[in-house]
Amino acid sequence: MNAINLEKQIEYWISTAESDIETAEILIEKDKLLHGLFFCHLTIEKALKAHYVKTNKKLAPKTHDLIYLSINANIQMDEKYQLYLASMMKYQLEGRYPEYKISIPAKVEAENYLNQTKELLKWLTQKL
Repeated sequence: MNAINLEKQIEYWISTAESDIETAEILIEKDKLLHGLFFCHLTIEKALKAHYVKTNKKLAPKTHDLIYLSINANIQMDEKYQLYLASMMKYQLEGRYPEYKISIPAKVEAENYLNQTKELLKWLTQKL
């Protein structure tokens, strides 16, 4: 069995998270708000998976649950980030399951989520 290259795993998760936040920004700018918010969720999911790999010294689990990932990566977050994680969960469902319908937020709200995503991504990256 091959040993896991932890640094390569961490680099993969962070580099793809950075790409995904750029995609989120483009989508939200073009009024594709639900798709943009899905990519916001994906951005943070990947950053949390980088932390999971670093903390647990093994591959990240195949889950999309941001709260589960943050707990199991042993990340201590401010309440504002915890609330953000909880609120973003609904946007990953819309992107994956067509029967799950949510209301489309106003563009200003989507832009607020985008800014929070950028802030949290920066914070998570600095903590690696």
